[in-house]
Amino acid sequence: MEISPSPRASDAERDEVVQLLARHLADGRLDLAEYDARVARVYATTTRDDLDLVLSDLPRPAEDAGRRKPIGDRSRLPLWQRVELRTWAGVSLLVLGIWAAISLGAGEFTYPWPVWVIGPWGAVLAFRIVTGFESGRGCGRGAYIARGQASAR
Repeated sequence: MEISPSPRASDAERDEVVQLLARHLADGRLDLAEYDARVARVYATTTRDDLDLVLSDLPRPAEDAGRRKPIGDRSRLPLWQRVELRTWAGVSLLVLGIWAAISLGAGEFTYPWPVWVIGPWGAVLAFRIVTGFESGRGCGRGAYIARGQASAR
């Protein structure tokens, strides 16, 4: 009778290792032949230590997740719109600070002129974000091309 210091591996643990191997195959760390050989080794193992040996030269999911954003975690806004929103917010704070300094200097609330800077610019940004205008989600170049091809027929 053989005594093994490692606990026996379950079918669920084997399936989890096969899924990890599939992710490494999709990421290009393994080729198809090596993937097949490792999957065969996984299903032939009996202990958890043997499963760890199959993955020993590949990065762990925790290490991999720190370097790469998950696919579903992409921002809804394109980079240029995020930059424009930050610029709008910065300018808005600047003009509000100037208005507050003028009001403090005058000793009373002065005309709220920052609304003419903040309001229209913010309304245009909100319209473009909500409708997807110029972000590639709305009526983009592909829709114009398709419309042009339909009218040419």
